[in-house]
Amino acid sequence: MRHLNIKAFLWIIVPISILLWILIMVFSEVGADPVWNAIKKIPTVISIDFGLWIIFVRWAWKCRIFQGWLVPFPILEGTWSGLMKSTWVNPATDKTLPPIPFTLVIRQSFLTINCSIFTNESSSISYSADILVDKETNRKQLIYHYANKPQASVRNRSEIHDGTAVLDIIGGKPVEMKGEYWTSRRTTGDIEIKFVSKELREDFLRITE
Repeated sequence: MRHLNIKAFLWIIVPISILLWILIMVFSEVGADPVWNAIKKIPTVISIDFGLWIIFVRWAWKCRIFQGWLVPFPILEGTWSGLMKSTWVNPATDKTLPPIPFTLVIRQSFLTINCSIFTNESSSISYSADILVDKETNRKQLIYHYANKPQASVRNRSEIHDGTAVLDIIGGKPVEMKGEYWTSRRTTGDIEIKFVSKELREDFLRITE
């Protein structure tokens, strides 16, 4: 995930640092050597810059004012709900399975993103996830690799497996994602999902009540 537009960041942090340096100089005592006195204020400026960076990384990056031009990736954190449509054909009936409702819960910080997936019969946790942004086309995608653990009662027909999903993020303020998935069981399928809530809920049955 490309976390920051470096050029835009420099256009902000450099003027702020210079302004802080000037203000500190104005409100501090001038010693016998003004140049050395100015140099001694640099660590103070760096400390303030670091404090501002911590605030930005922990909270401020989510502000809409920074989206797009400074923070290139969208905010996806929250609860999403949708359908998985498997391409697997049941050899006994020669038919595909009906769409499977599922819930995707995304936890997102400035540096990381984690996905939890819930269906009526299983749960999954991502062990790797990322948001890719194509600078040329502005296409945004959520990609996550996950480990799926079905309930013990259904493992005779649904075994533990790994999988990968690639979802196109639709809209500037994302409310919908579409894409596909594939698994280590050699199954594939399509995914359609919509944003439900900012609340980080973790139970499929509660979400679909």
